[in-house]
Amino acid sequence: MLRKLLILSVFAGTSASIPVVYQSNPRIFENLLKSTVTARPEVEAQPQVNLASVPGKPAAPLPTGRKVVVTADGRGHFSSTFKLNGRQVDGMIDTGATLVAVNTSTARRIGLSLNPSDFSHEVNTANGSIKAAVVTIDRLQIGSISVDGVQAIVLDDRALSTNLIGMSFLNRLGKYQAENGTLLLVQ
Repeated sequence: MLRKLLILSVFAGTSASIPVVYQSNPRIFENLLKSTVTARPEVEAQPQVNLASVPGKPAAPLPTGRKVVVTADGRGHFSSTFKLNGRQVDGMIDTGATLVAVNTSTARRIGLSLNPSDFSHEVNTANGSIKAAVVTIDRLQIGSISVDGVQAIVLDDRALSTNLIGMSFLNRLGKYQAENGTLLLVQ
């Protein structure tokens, strides 16, 4: 019993002196915390599984841990080369675009055949209202990141000169973050 009381007294005295020592020299504790954090072996984070549902197909887990960094061009735009349905296409990542948007020339190149009657949806663009066709791109890839079943719109070549990678792709990622002239995409 006396030994337990002695241990409790030492513990209480030590605990009471910590604030006094911290106030007199806070760097001791900062260095102690830093050394503890850096000395610990890194524990691999448990992968988070995001489920993507494709119409007509069961939900499947997306691969995790893939990262791509896109550097801004001279105008500050995040332009890059993508693969749409396995075909290489140039485009620009646009967080202001609700959907991925491709022009009719690109749609033909990636294997989408459209009739004039498919252009039945009216969409608002920066240049005004225009008719568009709603499609699904089987696979959109940038670097090691790949997303299946991405909703997109097709616009006339005169209305869209640059293909836009919009939120219908970005929202399917684990993270996207723009900082210091780079855009980080994480799946």
